[in-house]
Amino acid sequence: MMDRTFYQDLAEKGMKKERLSQGLCETILTSPDIELLPLLDAAFQVRKKFAGLKVKIHILNNAQNGHCPEDCHYCAQAKSSEAAIEEYPLKNDDEILAEAREAYLSGAFRYCMVFAGRGPSKERVVRLASLIRKIKEKYPIEVCVSAGLLDREKATLLKEAGLDRLNHNLNTSERHYPKICTTHTYEDRLSTLRAARQAGLEVCSGMIVGMGESPEEVITVAVRLREVEARSIPVNFLIPIKGNVLAQPHNLTPEYCLRVLCLFRFLNPDAEIRVAAGREYHLRHLEVLCLYPADSLFLEGYLNVQGAESLRVLQMIKDAGFEIQSDRPLDEIFQRAKGLSVDNRLVLR
Repeated sequence: MMDRTFYQDLAEKGMKKERLSQGLCETILTSPDIELLPLLDAAFQVRKKFAGLKVKIHILNNAQNGHCPEDCHYCAQAKSSEAAIEEYPLKNDDEILAEAREAYLSGAFRYCMVFAGRGPSKERVVRLASLIRKIKEKYPIEVCVSAGLLDREKATLLKEAGLDRLNHNLNTSERHYPKICTTHTYEDRLSTLRAARQAGLEVCSGMIVGMGESPEEVITVAVRLREVEARSIPVNFLIPIKGNVLAQPHNLTPEYCLRVLCLFRFLNPDAEIRVAAGREYHLRHLEVLCLYPADSLFLEGYLNVQGAESLRVLQMIKDAGFEIQSDRPLDEIFQRAKGLSVDNRLVLR
């Protein structure tokens, strides 16, 4: 077993933003000599230095579902998927604005609008820009958009409208990418991230763990996200969805998922590390421990899978001694969650 100095050295390297060696990263992910609780404590020291005890809540709006020409094997909306989802075209503006209001009232720090498809047309970008302006005028909430592949011109239009962050996940390593998707390339995704940064937008980009990648490939993605200066990093764990090409996660245990979150914290110490899809399913009874390396999470669910009951998640944050970062009064957030309390099951929408 590693001694106390090993974990303290890890924490100090993270707090100094030092780049970890490949061997040390592999030890974090795979060594049987690593003890989980000291590792989590080391990651927590880094998290506390850069994010304090705050937890940022994100709420997704699946603004368009299905009808996607891409074949991303993990996605229930892909053309290659036979998942039983409800397909619908782009929601109207009033519905999207109403959901922005609901997100704000629920205590969200950031409202995330997600649109299926390869990438938006110029017309759609102009419409998105108008929606962003209206949301920012009405509510003190940050806005993130995930709209597929974008060039600098389109990213600039969204930036000028007040968009805070553009999401475009790398999802896996460059070497592994052809096994995950064939209708676009890893370089296409990197180009979108470069376009966002050139437009002055903050980059939100992460990965999906459990798609058959090696631990070395997990490390590669975490390092690449540091290189592209991703300020928000959602770490997803593949959720089993019947009908997807990738329908079953590979080798995910609660401990391994927590090790992955710690690794991302050490390699991206001052970024926002978000524990994203699959949190409830894969962490199980260890779910609360994700808050020690991660400083944000999704509330109310994901694109095609419902998440845990909101009240339970809010109570988990509070009980663990963390603070929900929101402009809304905490008691009002909890009262609203109590009123919206629903059955807590992971189901397809």
